[in-house]
Amino acid sequence: MSRVLIIGAGGVSTVTVKKCARLPEYFDEIYLASRTVSKCEALQKEVGADRVKAVFAVDADNAGEVESLINEVKPDLVINLALPYQDLPIMDACLATGTDYLDTANYEPKDEAKFEYKWQWAYQDKFKDAGIMALLGSGFDPGVTNVFTAYAAKHYFDEIHYLDIVDCNGGDHGQAFATNFNPEINIREITQRGKFYEDGQWKETDPLSVREDLDYQNIGVRPSYLMYHEELESIVKHIPGIKRARFWMTFGEAYLNHLRVLEGIGMTSIEPVEFQGQKIVPLEFLKAVLPNPGSLAEGYTGMTCIGTYITGVKDGKEKTIFIYNNCDHAKTNEEVGAQAVSYTTGVPAMIGAKLMLDGTWKKPGVWNMEQFDPDPFMEELGKHGLPWHVIECDQSPFSK
Repeated sequence: MSRVLIIGAGGVSTVTVKKCARLPEYFDEIYLASRTVSKCEALQKEVGADRVKAVFAVDADNAGEVESLINEVKPDLVINLALPYQDLPIMDACLATGTDYLDTANYEPKDEAKFEYKWQWAYQDKFKDAGIMALLGSGFDPGVTNVFTAYAAKHYFDEIHYLDIVDCNGGDHGQAFATNFNPEINIREITQRGKFYEDGQWKETDPLSVREDLDYQNIGVRPSYLMYHEELESIVKHIPGIKRARFWMTFGEAYLNHLRVLEGIGMTSIEPVEFQGQKIVPLEFLKAVLPNPGSLAEGYTGMTCIGTYITGVKDGKEKTIFIYNNCDHAKTNEEVGAQAVSYTTGVPAMIGAKLMLDGTWKKPGVWNMEQFDPDPFMEELGKHGLPWHVIECDQSPFSK
């Protein structure tokens, strides 16, 4: 028997809860907690009280409150689908209670738009000594893209030299401006400086200043912009020999125009401002007026294409492959009532949890996805709605 506590009740959690509920042989008892308990109650009603046994209100910023909840529920695993700011308090609570931990995105300080793994990696010895495990970044990117890279290293290459992770949302939600996951996190991510790894050092670029027009499978050509994404940091640390690693994401011109205007008038700032006698953060206010990403699923058309272009050497010869997944917004809405961006994060969270609970991926300490055997995870992807494909390329599609 296994018992999981899922913290967070947004779009990703909706997918993870529903996917876990379909596998009672691995997830016997599911408990759900969020700051807004009404969201948990709605999801419990949808899935059934026989699968989501109980719901709770919790302030995930408060480690003591999370610790008390864990002691009450006594889960085998905490699945953290809350905000990245809350990773460390939840990890502290898991450490205090001797409970395994999983998340989908790395820690980011609330007062600085800067995400990196050093804060969570610092828990390695503490978790190891406590005999518990933390699995970091079990989403799609990070997550599946890490596993794609590890799978390529195991089956296709003797050495990997160049890695380009690409993330294209070719869908249309019909809104003038909306983000596909938490607006606050999304906008913080794309307005910070770009960064990539090359020849042993990190190099920075101005935000969205480097562009490549890439042809995405079953979508077509889309402008793709160099950004920084956390999986680059762990992959270059754990997979030796990489000379360059970059991350690219697509944005339409209308989206970028809206973003430029919002940034120009200060609405993307995380610095508090005085308004009617109280301090407010402009980006938090913007989040409140933008469409909830969870509401975008109905009528969303098109699909995503997320994958990894990898160039390296096998048997002395250079080769390039592309490992990718297409995910259709309409199909994911039909299956679980969520758009594809939520789906592609929520499903890998369930798979990572399943592999921890059944002992396939299990060892004390703090680990990233690429540090485990990729084959069991890759096998599960297709079973649970995220089929993947490998293309042998004549050459890299990047101009530089």
